[in-house]
Amino acid sequence: MASKPTTANMPLMGGQAAAANVQQLMTNPTPATMPLMGGPRPAAANVQPQLGIQQNAAANVQQLQSPPAHVQPHLPGHQTPGHLQPHMVINRAQGSIQPQTGIRHAPAAGLQPQLANRHGMQPLIKGDRLMFSTSDDNVMLKQIQSTHVPDGREIDVKPLLQIIEDIFKRAVPSVNAISGLGTQPMVEALEDKTYQSSFLGMLEALAYLIDRISCEITCKCSGGGDAHATAMAILNMLTSYSWDAKLALALGAFAVTYGEFWLVAQSYTSNQLAKAVAILKQLPEILEHASMLKPQFDAIKNLIKAMVDISKCVFEFKQLPSHYITTDFDAISSANAHIPVAVYWTIRSILACASQLTGLTLLGREHMVSTTEAWELSSLAHKLSNMHSHLTALLHNCYKYIDEKKHIEALHNIRNLFEMLHIDNMRVLKALICQKDDLLPLVDGATKRRVNLDVLRRKNVLLLISDLDILQEELSILEQIYTESRQYPTRNESQYEVVWLPVIDPAMPWTDTKQKQFDSLQAAMPWYTVHHPSLIERAVVRFIKEDWQFGKKPILVVLDPQGRVVCPNALHMMWIWGSLAFPFTTAKEEALWREETWRLELLVDGIDPLIGNWISEGRYICLYGGEDLEWIRKFTTTANAVAQAAGIPLGMVYVGKSNPKERVRRNTATITVEKLSHCWQDLTSVWFFWVRLESMWHSKIQLGRTVENDNIMHEIMAMLSYDSSEGGWAVFSKGSAEMTRAKGSTFLTCLEKYEEWKGQVPPKGFLPALKDHLEQLHTPHHCNRLVLPGTAGNIPEKVVCSECNRLMERFIMYQCCDE
Repeated sequence: MASKPTTANMPLMGGQAAAANVQQLMTNPTPATMPLMGGPRPAAANVQPQLGIQQNAAANVQQLQSPPAHVQPHLPGHQTPGHLQPHMVINRAQGSIQPQTGIRHAPAAGLQPQLANRHGMQPLIKGDRLMFSTSDDNVMLKQIQSTHVPDGREIDVKPLLQIIEDIFKRAVPSVNAISGLGTQPMVEALEDKTYQSSFLGMLEALAYLIDRISCEITCKCSGGGDAHATAMAILNMLTSYSWDAKLALALGAFAVTYGEFWLVAQSYTSNQLAKAVAILKQLPEILEHASMLKPQFDAIKNLIKAMVDISKCVFEFKQLPSHYITTDFDAISSANAHIPVAVYWTIRSILACASQLTGLTLLGREHMVSTTEAWELSSLAHKLSNMHSHLTALLHNCYKYIDEKKHIEALHNIRNLFEMLHIDNMRVLKALICQKDDLLPLVDGATKRRVNLDVLRRKNVLLLISDLDILQEELSILEQIYTESRQYPTRNESQYEVVWLPVIDPAMPWTDTKQKQFDSLQAAMPWYTVHHPSLIERAVVRFIKEDWQFGKKPILVVLDPQGRVVCPNALHMMWIWGSLAFPFTTAKEEALWREETWRLELLVDGIDPLIGNWISEGRYICLYGGEDLEWIRKFTTTANAVAQAAGIPLGMVYVGKSNPKERVRRNTATITVEKLSHCWQDLTSVWFFWVRLESMWHSKIQLGRTVENDNIMHEIMAMLSYDSSEGGWAVFSKGSAEMTRAKGSTFLTCLEKYEEWKGQVPPKGFLPALKDHLEQLHTPHHCNRLVLPGTAGNIPEKVVCSECNRLMERFIMYQCCDE
């Protein structure tokens, strides 16, 4: 490339200079007198010798000019590493060490002219910039992009980068590596697939190009050449390749020279051939001052790491799937603008490293003291590191965008899957439970062994969906129902399988505490469970929350043998009817409700056998609840007195309050000690009573029932309203069908005024007379409040009061689980 002369003191890497000189550099990157990456050249008579800086071999060398006094050494945009001290120049003729501050001085009187002429040394201004000025960025970018004319040819960059990185890891630059005093770090061997015939065939086709680039680097660094011009020449050699391939090929060409150098350096103490080559390269002579090489080796190692990082990052950009991301995406547009500059500066860094190796082999021990050169390499490493950080941030944005697109696509695919017809349930189950490389994604609750999804093929599958905070009471009741159904394997009720899907927020970190909690729950479940929550992918979690309305509390989604959703939540009907609700479809749920009436058995079925005995005996039965112990004492005492006066057999049961806490436990103990009534000692029974009542409400809501069109729904709402109130409440029943209810204060007043209505008992009966008097005491101006259970499902926008049939005002309440 032809070049025009420019100022003699133009810095090597594009430093602080007049605007005219910078412009000249941009338009003519190969000035005859520009300082070079390597190679001897004659020195001017008044040049201060600086060991380790090789100059350009040129026929006519202009005398260097000292910079003006106001020029201060600096590196715009970068900080000089704090551990690097000013460049120390060894004057071997005088045997003294002098600091080099970046200002040119006259040569020492005792300097040997032959030494200066031998190395062609020119001092490097510490403030030399490692990048073009901002005003010329566009010019440089256009110049770099003009070399990029890809013709569509592709090479497999990944295995090439793997081999290059393997060379750099094994050729660790250190003094101990040369002397054989240290132990090289263990590096895993490359996988055999890296050396597959297809890849070796590709390398054979590229061998000539890699060799050309390697020669270009070696010749220009040893025989003289402009770093910018050399970088552009390399880019022109690689004009037909993609940016990631350019980097891989250039880095590969340098890795050949680099690996050969360190192979000799590491082997010369134990291998005679390597020893002979090392002697010619003057490596043993370098060991005389080996400790002074550490800054240089550290700088080379750091710069190589930065170059590899940049190359891998650019490769990752090339691998981004075009199906999910296009060039008009902001991060891609920004990356496309930065990658050419990053490639250019990586090649410049390759030349800088190659220059250091050339200096060691050509100049031997006289090249050893080079703190300023180490500073140059550190500055380049810092520059590449900044570029890598910026590109990595853009890459992260791309991955995040792609992940979101894949997430939406996966969610769409799952929804489509549930709208399709299937011959069995396998496709649906595999979409919900990701197998990945794990062929056994389930754990059998009976044997605790891992099994395949095929155990669920063509079966009714009940998906128990919850987080890790599922209540032990819920598990106990569900386990009881599940175990009872398995006692009769020939019955249809047993032809279903339960699978636990633990749904964990993907944004929350998975901790050891959560792992222990998961392991404990999994060990306690007798049905199938997913091996680990990570097998439930993010799109599935979103689908479950959005389409199946999973919130905080567990749900039980039912899939038929073909994988169709036949009930969005069967947990409610399982709580109400147990295995009798099989096959747990919405149609079965509607059929069961058609056979039901509001009766005592519906409220307490299966909870307490004693109540069933009372019903068969024809007793009057009173269920009461609340937490006010004084009201409980007055009510039970008064009710027993009225029953004795009316001559009726009465059985009373305390059912506490929903979500029973310590106060209910204390009330139960007091009622038992004072023999006020019968009560459930196990609070699980109290909990299950209210859960069944809430399940009735949810079941009715799921079927579209309201207070206005369903009498059972009306009674359920009244019971939930009583539980939400502060005071007590009571329900009186005769046998199975006759029932009446009221708030605690109203009921107590009615019983206390028994003398006023006892005359109505003989003609009407005790329960009708009681009901009529309760209606007379009702105060319509003040009704109830209702706290709806916060489980999954649709919360109705409008709720009608069960007492006065007016719309209730809506509030939002947050309540923790503490007392």
